[in-house]
This record gives sequence, C-alpha cells and structure tokens, in this order.
Amino acid sequence: MNCQDAVYSNDFYDILVNNVDIVQDAESICSQGLGRDYKVYYVNREEVPPLSINTYYHTSIPKLYTTLDQTSLEESGIIRVQNQRNLELKGRGILIGFVDTGISYQNSGFRNEDGSSRIIAIWDQTRPSEHPPKDFIYGTEYLKSDVDYALSQPNPLDFVPETDENGHGTMLASIAAGSEDLENDFIGVAPFSEIAVVKLKPAKQNLRDFYYIKERAVAFQENDILAGIEYLGRLADERQQPLVICFGLGNNQGDHGEAGRLASVLDAMAVKRRNAVCIAVGNEANARHHYYGSLSPSTSDIVEMNVTENMRGFHMELWANAPEIFSLSLISPTGEVLPRVPVFSNQQQRHTFLLENTTVIINYQAGGLRSRNQLIHIEFQNPAEGIWKFEVFPSVVYSGNFHMYLPMTDFLEEEVFFLHSNPDTTLTIPSGAALPMTVAGYNAYTGGAYLDSGRGYSLEGTINPDFAAPAVNVFAQDNRGNYGTITGTSAAAAIAAGASALLLEWNIGYINNPIVNSLEIKNQLINGTMQMPNQLYPNRMEGYGRLNLYQTLLRMRNV
Repeated sequence: MNCQDAVYSNDFYDILVNNVDIVQDAESICSQGLGRDYKVYYVNREEVPPLSINTYYHTSIPKLYTTLDQTSLEESGIIRVQNQRNLELKGRGILIGFVDTGISYQNSGFRNEDGSSRIIAIWDQTRPSEHPPKDFIYGTEYLKSDVDYALSQPNPLDFVPETDENGHGTMLASIAAGSEDLENDFIGVAPFSEIAVVKLKPAKQNLRDFYYIKERAVAFQENDILAGIEYLGRLADERQQPLVICFGLGNNQGDHGEAGRLASVLDAMAVKRRNAVCIAVGNEANARHHYYGSLSPSTSDIVEMNVTENMRGFHMELWANAPEIFSLSLISPTGEVLPRVPVFSNQQQRHTFLLENTTVIINYQAGGLRSRNQLIHIEFQNPAEGIWKFEVFPSVVYSGNFHMYLPMTDFLEEEVFFLHSNPDTTLTIPSGAALPMTVAGYNAYTGGAYLDSGRGYSLEGTINPDFAAPAVNVFAQDNRGNYGTITGTSAAAAIAAGASALLLEWNIGYINNPIVNSLEIKNQLINGTMQMPNQLYPNRMEGYGRLNLYQTLLRMRNV
C-alpha cells in the first residue's frame, strides 16, 4: 500500500506528533509534514495498540471538528466603506482562504464580470490523485487555469469535478467574498478579492468510533485541518499575496485556551505580516455542556450530569490551569461509588458499574502542548440513563477553578448535559487562541444578542471574543447557487474575514503599511467597535463591542 492509500484507509491510524518527537521505525512509516512544528504518521492499526488516551496521549489522537453553523453588512459599516468614492475598498489583491466543506465553483458569486473565476486554487483532500499539491501526499489540486477551462465547457464538472455537498464552505465564501448581484440585491464583503479553498476529507471511521460520533454528523480531522492551513500559507507566500483565513469550524474537546496545537498554528499564521486570521467562537453557550467550579482547600464539589438512553458512549474532560491539581470520584445513578481516583500523571483507572453495565475509564494527564494544564479525561462506554455524579476534590489549589466539558451537540448521539451548567467559557476550540480575531455573533435584525454564541473568556482569562458580528439569518449564496440565510458564528467570522480583507487593502494600498498583521488588524477593528448602551465592555458575550468597519476608518483618520 502506498502512502496516499494510508491517508484514506481506515486500516491506518493517524497519529499527531511534534517534529522533535522520535517515532520508532519512522523511516518505514508514511508521514505528512504539517509545517515546521508538527507531523502526522499513518500507522497500520494491526501493528500497534488500539486507540487509547493512555497509550497515545491526548494530544496525539487527532480531535474532530465540525461546522459552526445585506442588513448584516450595513450594520457592520461595510456597505458605506465599499461605496466611499475615494476608497471603494472591495478586497483587490487580497486572498481569502477557507478550510471547510469545499466550494461550488460554478456559482455566479465566485466569478468576474467576464465569467472567469476568482478562485485561484482548490485543494480537494477527498479526491486521491497522482498529482497532489507540492509537499503533500494526498488529494487533488485545481488551479485557476483548470477552473477557468472547466467553466468554458458545456459540462464543467467533467473537467473539475468539484462540489460542496454540505454547502457550509460555499456560504461562508459567498458572505466573505461573493460577487455583487444587483438583481438579487446581494454583495459579499470583499467582492473583488481572490479565493483559495481547502475541501477537507471526512474523518476516518476509526476516529469516529473512538469519539462515538453519531452517524450523520459532519466531522473533520485535526491533522487534515492543519495541513489545509499550511497549504493556504504556502500558497499566499508563493504568490506574495496578503492572506485572510476564515475559520468556521470548532470542537469542544481539548485545551480551551492558548496552548492547543491548532491554536498555536493559527497564532503563528496571525503574526506573519500581511496576514489576518478570523475564528468563529462557536454556538455552545446554551448547550449545557460546560460546568464551572471553584474550590478552596478541604472542600469538594458535586457535579451532576444527565444522560439519556440509547448511547454507545462519549468522552468528557476536566481542565484546570497549571499548577492546579484536582481528583474525582464517581457515583452511578443507582448509587454505586467509584472511590476517589489518586492523581498520577498518565495513570488510567477503569471501572465497570455492574447494575448499569457501564464502563468508565479515567485518565490523568498534562493536557497542553505549550503548558502543563491538568486534564482529567473520562470515557463512558455504554452509559446508563440517569443522573451521574462527580465529586471533585482539590489536591493543589491556588485559584481553585476548574472547567468540565461535554462534546458538542452535533457529535452526541443523544442528549447529555450538566444540571447546573455555566454558559461562560464556552468558546469552542481553537477560539481561545491569543493572536487571531475571535468573533462572536449578534442579531443584526433585532439589535439583540445571539444567545447561542460562545462566551468568553479563555481558560487563561484572555479577553476572547474580541468583538461580535452579525450571526443570525445572514444572507448568502448556497451550494446550488440559490440565495438564502445562514445562522451561526461561522457567518460572523466570514463577515469579519471580509472586513479584514478590506482593512488589509487599505493598510497596504492607502497608508503604506506593508508589515501589518492580524494583531494590528484586530486592534484597528476593536478601536472601531460600536458599544451598546447600558453594557460594560469588554464583556464575555461581545468582547469590546460590535464590528463597524466604517467607524474603524473614521477613528483611524482622527488619530
């Protein structure tokens, strides 16, 4: 079997490591470099132990991510900026990149007036070929010349067989970069920008089984996402072109702060000159999947979790900032007790509750790549219906704070929730990253809040989200070329990505600031945010306020 086959085969595990890690017999194992810092190895599952948090470590098993599903542009001050005669900012010369479900390239929203495409590259990870992108071992790359040729033919899909079956990526691209359509009263935020797309391949079944992902859920692997980000960065470097990355995916398991692998990669992209990165904060605020506790020495906390029937299993996590250390015990719905599990790093405790016929596996680990934050990882196999109770004990206490997370709603087969959940600190990963723009959502039609929008702050207490953008019924073009609406913070991130493209165009072309990066773009947008009366800012729901690009330019003019 060649290496490309291993990428797609469910008979191979994908194991993520740092480049400095030593892997036994590495020269004989297929691998894919993921930039300077990381690598994924494809190992035959018959030759290694089964996937287990204790065997492979939490950070080595790829996490799975899912999608975060005109009035909006007017509220964000974008239409006024587009129509300013002395500026007419439309994203000229800026590349906007999407790592998502793909793009329907035949749509009118991605074409120039002469019918040619504004899409300069598509990397379809789902389609094996003999000619993957340079330095990658899988997928198929289509360049603008390929797309333009296909569009000139009676049946374009015969030449570039690209579709977006889900539609999420197409809608985000149309919001951020869609061409103007006067007949349908539609325009994207940066309609003259160029577009690059990574169509992510679906997660392997062995990982879906490991995480108990429900059958029809959309799920993508962390390593494929990392490869997609690396591809966009290389593409922009080769073209010497400013790059905006729109990231509308997320998950609920992993380090919810700055120390995660994906957060570190997006941080590195954000500090590069002429780059901007926009990340959606997710829609988990009201999902009841987060519990917050605070303990003092010699106390404990009882955490109650409701599990419905007919579940194969699920994973949950307890996180605490280093050097805090916690331990826990577990009480089943019938009252059977798993006593307090001692704290030993990389120690696993397995227990079967006889009356419930439920197995629980508890692992203690240091969970962060760039920190020693404590992780208690808990796996439920065949969980019985009812109220499960965790008693959490402090072992080493400074602040005494801890957070517990259940998987995202889209991944769970049935409903599982905390009885006394907390809507704060519900940013999905990787929106705890320090340097990119993390974008919350609000309702531009009513002026009110979007209550599902993930709330800050990050696990370290960093002020995330940075600001909010419209997220409810945002007008977009779908994968069939029709116009409709999308609700979710991924739409807010797409609006922010388009606004970042216009601001990059202004910085580079109008005020001669060629070394601008995502951190500076973020600060400029924060400086122009509109703040609601009777609200304290920054706050957990909207950060420093609501995106208003026109106000940003006015305030920069007056500096």
